[in-house]
Amino acid sequence: MLYINAFRVEGIESGEYYAQLPIAQLLQEMGWFRFNSPVTFFVGENGSGKSTLLEALAVCAGMNAEGGSRNFRFATKRTESGLHECISLARGARERDSFFLRAESFYNVATEIERLDEIAAPTRRISESYGGISLHEQSHGESFLSLVQNRLDGGLYILDEPEAALSPTRQMTLLVEFQRMVKAGAQLIVATHAPILLAYPGAEIWEITRDSIALTSYESCDHVRVTRRFLNDPQGMLRQLMED
Repeated sequence: MLYINAFRVEGIESGEYYAQLPIAQLLQEMGWFRFNSPVTFFVGENGSGKSTLLEALAVCAGMNAEGGSRNFRFATKRTESGLHECISLARGARERDSFFLRAESFYNVATEIERLDEIAAPTRRISESYGGISLHEQSHGESFLSLVQNRLDGGLYILDEPEAALSPTRQMTLLVEFQRMVKAGAQLIVATHAPILLAYPGAEIWEITRDSIALTSYESCDHVRVTRRFLNDPQGMLRQLMED
């Protein structure tokens, strides 16, 4: 099931900072970008525009720019780009749920949940949907998994670097949660650097460089190749990296 079948980027103004990101111009030249799998990964070097794209897709789909669902309307600081104004969505099924997980601002989401609990009736505490334990009273990784395991099910979920707080073992746990969500009818759009997550069966991996955005295989993905090369010969790689 796909809640977003495709999107198109058009009308980018050259004076905007996001216009300088490789992904913006590449997508505008590409026309309609089509989703073909319940799980889609965007990978690329820092600064390629992955997070800016996911933010724009989330805002265009009605979610809060700092993270959360459509019901979250807080803003710690307005820093989102105007790229969402250049995006058109081709929607599929109507989603019954949505959530934007943004690693860099998840602390703000947790704080907003506590604020909403303070003003809500005791029987309507929003934190119950996130495991019933304050996300601030858990480790960073535990709070991420608490969100995924208790709040996310069969909706549209846009996840920006969900591995950021997770150990390799917990990244494997997240893979299992991906499978649970997909079986419940979820569509996942994910920006990641994590080879463990990229191994999800049947996922599409789109690799962004300065010159292209192209579908790639797991074995050919640059993140996977670099990590494998390092793990196969850490001492050799260290000598190469640190030689004068």
